[in-house]
Amino acid sequence: MGGREAPPWKGECVKLGFIGDIVGRPGRRMVRQFLPELKKEHGLDFVVANYENASHGFGVTEKSARELFRAGIDVMTGGNHTWDKKGIEELLVSMPLLRPANYPEGVPGRGVAIREVAGERLAVVNLMGHFAMPMADNPFIAANRIVERLEAEGVRNVLIDIHAEATSEKRALLMMLRERVSAIFGTHTHVGTDDLVIDKGCAYVTDVGLTGCRDNVIGMDAKVPIERFLTGLPGRFEVPDRCRAILQMVVVTLENGRAEEAYKVRCYDDGMCERIFEARIEE
Repeated sequence: MGGREAPPWKGECVKLGFIGDIVGRPGRRMVRQFLPELKKEHGLDFVVANYENASHGFGVTEKSARELFRAGIDVMTGGNHTWDKKGIEELLVSMPLLRPANYPEGVPGRGVAIREVAGERLAVVNLMGHFAMPMADNPFIAANRIVERLEAEGVRNVLIDIHAEATSEKRALLMMLRERVSAIFGTHTHVGTDDLVIDKGCAYVTDVGLTGCRDNVIGMDAKVPIERFLTGLPGRFEVPDRCRAILQMVVVTLENGRAEEAYKVRCYDDGMCERIFEARIEE
């Protein structure tokens, strides 16, 4: 299917916030501290976040999920650590938690959520890449099928979290879907990139970056990663209780299903927030 044309009438604007991988207690603390005020300051209608490292750095528990929803998150996406905590199968049914849509048929949970937001329907889609990730179906084929279904249902606002190691997979997804979806935001590497762009009406960034400790190794205490790199021996990653922390969020405004504005917000544990990386618009 080709690109979709915006209808002649003007729809409502929808302003969204997307928070990347929330890592452990420091990440949850940053969400509690900053998100309620950020929603007011930036006029956010809806907030999506990635939960897959939210509890002790691996998966999410019911307690942590409830804490994050109370802070103002509306829907959360997962990834390769979705299944790490006991009882997640029940939470995927009872809470607005997604798991990658390209897991095989019959796997518990769902990979797409459709919500009414500011008078418009919004679809949140969770996908997982192939390279260095657990076994799953082809994310590109799955994405095409999901978008075709959403187009048939008249859902114009579509946000995708692509949880992937390889930047090439994330960029290829943008090239494939940029005229058909509203936003594609990368997660998983925990390192924020500065390539925020609006390309043919689709907001895109390769990785939003973690929300959690910023003075260690991808949100984890540095000791075990260093030992693993030196020796090759396994060790358990731990999230420090005390660290210098950061919250990273992309804000995007959608109109008629197309991204009109996008920028990144960073908040630090000293109380300072800054707006950075205004999206370049590519036609």
